[in-house]
Amino acid sequence: MSQSVVETQKQAAGSKPNEVANSESSTNAPPGSTTQLPSQSLARRVVAFCGASVGPCLVLLAFAGLFAFGHYTDWKMPKFAALTGKVAPADADWCDEHGVPESICVECDESLMPKTPDFGWCSKHGIHNCVLDHPELAQLNETPAISSADRSRAELAMSMPLSKENNSGCLTYLKRIQFASVDAVAQAGVDVELVERRPIEQTVSGSGEILYDPTRTASFASRASGSVWRVEKTLGDRVEEGEVLALVEAEQVGDLKTSLIRALAEQSLQRQNVERLKIAKGAVAGVRLLEADADLAKAKAEVLSIAQSMENLGLSPDIQSLAQLSEREAFEQLRFLGIPQTLRSSVKAQVSSANFLPVRSSISGLIVERNVTQGEVVDTRRPLFRIVDTSQMWLMLEVPLEDVQQVEVGQKVHFQADGSSSQVLGQVDWISTGADSQTRMVKVRAVLPNPKGKLRDKTYGIGDIVLREEENAIAVPAESVHSEGCCRIVFVRDKHYFDSPESPKVFHVRSVRLGAYQDGFTEIVAGVLPGEVVATTGSDVLRAQLLKNGLGAGCCVDE
Repeated sequence: MSQSVVETQKQAAGSKPNEVANSESSTNAPPGSTTQLPSQSLARRVVAFCGASVGPCLVLLAFAGLFAFGHYTDWKMPKFAALTGKVAPADADWCDEHGVPESICVECDESLMPKTPDFGWCSKHGIHNCVLDHPELAQLNETPAISSADRSRAELAMSMPLSKENNSGCLTYLKRIQFASVDAVAQAGVDVELVERRPIEQTVSGSGEILYDPTRTASFASRASGSVWRVEKTLGDRVEEGEVLALVEAEQVGDLKTSLIRALAEQSLQRQNVERLKIAKGAVAGVRLLEADADLAKAKAEVLSIAQSMENLGLSPDIQSLAQLSEREAFEQLRFLGIPQTLRSSVKAQVSSANFLPVRSSISGLIVERNVTQGEVVDTRRPLFRIVDTSQMWLMLEVPLEDVQQVEVGQKVHFQADGSSSQVLGQVDWISTGADSQTRMVKVRAVLPNPKGKLRDKTYGIGDIVLREEENAIAVPAESVHSEGCCRIVFVRDKHYFDSPESPKVFHVRSVRLGAYQDGFTEIVAGVLPGEVVATTGSDVLRAQLLKNGLGAGCCVDE
């Protein structure tokens, strides 16, 4: 490019801003030019970037300082005195780990209170430092004697499914919880109670339904077709065995009574004929006597056949008595057959029929169903009354398959109906040999006495089958027991707690094996003894301290 052209371009660019001119000049500069304009522009950009980054960097540094301050001060605001430089020096005699002055901390200085001997795991009772085998470990002034009854109670309780042993690797039992003073215990809200003996029942529960006892239930129908002439009893009436419930006028009954009178007459005639032939035995052929005997036997058979048919209907004719009466007298006697004397006068005054068939109750009980009215036509297939002896009821329980193994015939059952505040005592008398394919429940039947008739059919509720009864079980309030995942523990107060004001205020962590629960108390199968003192209300404070001391170690790892 000619020199004149280059000079013309530079003159044209002279009217542009300096930055643009510089840019173009750098672009059109020949190779090897030593101009400094690009370096000056880059430096300005770096300076501008750094200036813009100062603010965010300061903010980040401020946050970092704030977090560092919070970390080293446990996020607590300093007191005004500290800010002004007038703060009092901190007390160095304090154990943050155990929450007591370090000078009296028995965990930091075991010489202040040596730990009790460690006998380790008791495989027989499933706990550590078992006081049943080592009663000297009990926090009592005198070493107690362990009776054979307590050992037998523990063995029986451990055979039950509710009693689970602890984890043999758990080391929580080695710990102790200490307070600075008695006042500190009171301020923490910790209360204590004595370990005592009390009655305990171990039960298995199941939902149940009360039913009428089928062996004490009966339905009654007319034994012959006919029409109901009178209904003597109604729903809710109590009847005794043999009482008449209703009178049915049945044609079949009248026919049988008439046939019986004829058969009795024929029998009497044939008997007289035989007697005459026997008197004239030499004057008649023996064949005629044989024929007369055969006719007499046939007449007797007819009488017995008709009498049996009447027995099938519930009528019991006195054949010998009827045979001594005339036909008219026999008819009058048969007319009121089966009808009580209290009803005969009213029946005789109203009708002259001999077709009456009484419907009687064969059991004593209450009428729970009545399905008949006066004048109604009935047959043998239709039940007219249902009577139940309610003095005894059935309880059908549904028990989980895993719990039924401990249930046996003869065990007591406590049943409480829904909406009722009272319990009924019964007894197991049958256990099903199969389980329901859908619910995996096993039916257990119990007999419930109901002398006052308070129980109702189709009543639902909960039944408790008593597996074990202990009159002198060792028990503690349920709030005293805590679970640490692999073991169950209570906090036992040291026996020297009140020896002097300087005595360490210590609670020992004791692993326990649990039994039954009843009315707010938990049975201790093994682990504590009567007379020891355990923390109850507020014992969560001790548990929290226990968790704090062992934070990160785990229940089954040494500290």
